[in-house]
Amino acid sequence: MAALIEVASPRSAPTAPPRYAIRILLRSPMGAIGAAMLLLALVVAVAAPLIAPYDPYETVHVTIEDIYQKPSLAHPLGTDDAGKDVLSGLMYGARVSLLVGFSAASIALLIGGLIGIVAGYRGGRLGSALMRFTDFFLVIPDLALSIVIVAIAGQSLTNIILVIGALGWTTTARLVRSQTLSVRERKYVLRARAIGAGDRHILRHHILPQVLPLMLANMVLVISLAILAESTLAFIGLGDPTVISWGQMLHFAFGRGAVSAGAWWALLTPGFAIVWVVLGTTLLGTALEEALNPRLKRHHLEKGRSLAIPPRSAADLALPAPTPDPNGPILQVRDLAIEFESPSGPLRAVDG
Repeated sequence: MAALIEVASPRSAPTAPPRYAIRILLRSPMGAIGAAMLLLALVVAVAAPLIAPYDPYETVHVTIEDIYQKPSLAHPLGTDDAGKDVLSGLMYGARVSLLVGFSAASIALLIGGLIGIVAGYRGGRLGSALMRFTDFFLVIPDLALSIVIVAIAGQSLTNIILVIGALGWTTTARLVRSQTLSVRERKYVLRARAIGAGDRHILRHHILPQVLPLMLANMVLVISLAILAESTLAFIGLGDPTVISWGQMLHFAFGRGAVSAGAWWALLTPGFAIVWVVLGTTLLGTALEEALNPRLKRHHLEKGRSLAIPPRSAADLALPAPTPDPNGPILQVRDLAIEFESPSGPLRAVDG
């Protein structure tokens, strides 16, 4: 019997999975709270030059009375050891802390994602060598190595970002490798390889779409770790002295008598800002991992059809089961349609 193949009209890619992920994220109280906390910090950081009451980088002449002033209408969060407004320093410090967090997390995502995908997809000696390389960096204390490198290379913001990003990719690499090992053995990948698809095509169209959501969810968590790492380096005196960050504010407050002066606002405010952003990114990252986990959604090549069996109505349940005909066919197939994906659109091999 000859099979007639007709070319169906091209259809746009389904939009159900992204909407599904956003819907889960919005319905999750944890994810909504984390997104709101991070969004507020981003808005304050971007709009700091417009909404800050003072410019913390401006040189001012102060007296002894201006140092560690209590909160007032002129200074809602008091002043610091230099007589400058703490609220303005907090807003400008958000710019530096978030810049370090996002930049270092992007570097860690790039390095860890590349190593994880190559190790998981290639496997063999190359995969084992990459994992042993990852294990080597995993057992090294990140903070101790960061202190040594920053102390030798210099206390610039660029060096801090590079060091944090270059040492924070190990967890991402292991997660991506484990997910790649699972995806490469799935049937649609094996079928693509059987019909002659190359490694580049499989990685771009099959592996990466399933691994990328996990990478993005992990990146949000790495942002919090990067902000903590930068705050730690700045607190112990290895931050960039030319910029204002939350860790730098804590460093000057502890080192210049804020505790003995009872200036709690100089200590509590930057510490609360660090906790705020770290908690927000942690809540958002956990919710994103649940919403964008490839194991919880369908493959991106499916045409948006639900695989769940629709519930049967009461009338259908009340109908008696049909009596099989002993002289009839063993199996009957009706309304069967089989389609194959192609660059020009779906190809229908069987229809009806």
